[in-house]
Amino acid sequence: TYDVEETKALNDTDIYNKLVKTGYIEKESGSITKTGLEALEPYRVNNAVILAAGASTRFIPLSLEQPKGLFEVKGERLIERQIKQLQDAGIKNITVVLGYKKEMFYYLEDKYGVKFIINDRVDIAMLCDADGVHVGQSDIDAMSIRKLIGEDKIIGVSARNVEEAKIAKENGADYLGIGAMFSTSTKDDAKEVSFETLRQITEKVNLPFVLIGGITLDNVDKLKQFNPDGYALVSGILAADDIGKRVGEWLNKI
Repeated sequence: TYDVEETKALNDTDIYNKLVKTGYIEKESGSITKTGLEALEPYRVNNAVILAAGASTRFIPLSLEQPKGLFEVKGERLIERQIKQLQDAGIKNITVVLGYKKEMFYYLEDKYGVKFIINDRVDIAMLCDADGVHVGQSDIDAMSIRKLIGEDKIIGVSARNVEEAKIAKENGADYLGIGAMFSTSTKDDAKEVSFETLRQITEKVNLPFVLIGGITLDNVDKLKQFNPDGYALVSGILAADDIGKRVGEWLNKI
């Protein structure tokens, strides 16, 4: 159950009454009924990507020893808390994108069964037999990567315009990372992508795509019109005091 007024999910009285009348919501408690859950089933989130590639420069000197995802809060590592909360919510297909001090995260594969995508470093991805690699425009091209890592691995490519997206697809990329969609403090050199450019990419390049950069609960509704396959979040989750609550808010939101 949840408080309708607090979450602002059903602030329209007419819509709420219709949902109650059709049996999707229990009037007294405001909880979603079995019928409502069945209606929502086609929209269930079934996979998640956790970004853990950054150097966490805002946490220096603490992050010089280990990435912030491995910081312990109340006796539990942040990234493990995220994984467990996602799994408890029924999301089992979890991929972790690694970069800075990547080797410190490898234990998660055996402990939680997550997949690994290595950021930028194709050589490291090959050495640790990662599930894939994500590269930017200044890195090795997707075609060359495919020859190195094989057909069964995942290749993601960052793109900021139609031409970059087209080349990525032609070279065999499996998905695109498009952004930054908004200004972000996580990556100082990130350049914003306009909504018009995003629209052109989605219309002209048929590939799954993930949006990234400055995405929050307050602005994500602006992106829903583009029907992305996912949202890549860092501070949108980790900046919250209660990470578990924030993950739940995101699941409800998207």
